[in-house]
Amino acid sequence: MDGGACFGVVPKTIWEKTVQADENNMIPLASRCLLADTGDRKILVDTGMGDKQSAKFFSYYHLFGNDSLEKSLAKHGYGMEQITDVILSHLHFDHVGGAVKWAEDGETPRLVFPNATYYCSRKQWDTAMQPNPREKASYFEENLIPLYDSGHLEFIHEEGPFCDGVFLEIKNGHTEGQIIPLFDYNGRKVVFMADFISAVGNIPLAYIPSFDIDPVLSMEEKKAFLNRAVQEDYVLFFEHDYDNECCTVAHTPKGVRAKDLFTLQQFTDGEI
Repeated sequence: MDGGACFGVVPKTIWEKTVQADENNMIPLASRCLLADTGDRKILVDTGMGDKQSAKFFSYYHLFGNDSLEKSLAKHGYGMEQITDVILSHLHFDHVGGAVKWAEDGETPRLVFPNATYYCSRKQWDTAMQPNPREKASYFEENLIPLYDSGHLEFIHEEGPFCDGVFLEIKNGHTEGQIIPLFDYNGRKVVFMADFISAVGNIPLAYIPSFDIDPVLSMEEKKAFLNRAVQEDYVLFFEHDYDNECCTVAHTPKGVRAKDLFTLQQFTDGEI
């Protein structure tokens, strides 16, 4: 995507120290999802763009690589039918598009995870149904109405425990009612960052994407969270950072910054 859009009012001469743009000012992004296997439950967070939209639509996003959600799950021994819960951080197309697919007729919607219950916040659902002009282009009816009509969609009304070992926070700077899940893992918390803090380069307080509906609130939410993340030694898992999957954070003379960079595999293998 456009690098300037990803860093808001921060000048390119500053933000390009964190990620290199190409000749068109584009920077590479990832679209990671996260699977938590608790034994009884297989909890997936976000579903990516999916493949329902037209070739023209996808051409705007310059997709590259051969990864897909289905192939990634299969690589780790999981099938789509095994997913029991899908937590949607929010309902922008690049987070919910992979929840619904077209049947063979190309017109009938089908749930990608047929045995799962899907969750989003009530506040985010209401926003998607009556979007403000700034976000309107990010919500697609074909991603949302089939979920509701299926009877598989449940609403989260407030922050709190989701199940044993999983806690849901709600942030409102990027969009109303964005869910940020925190997973307990061997005494540490792994936080799925979604669009709250999209990448390591967005950790500094002023580095707020132009997509956020309330940049000042985003800064306030981020400041409080990062101070807690330092104190409690959180592992931040990034959905959109192409170069970095995870990091810890620390206080520095310039504010909170990334400390150690690593992959989720390194963390679960006990290397971090």
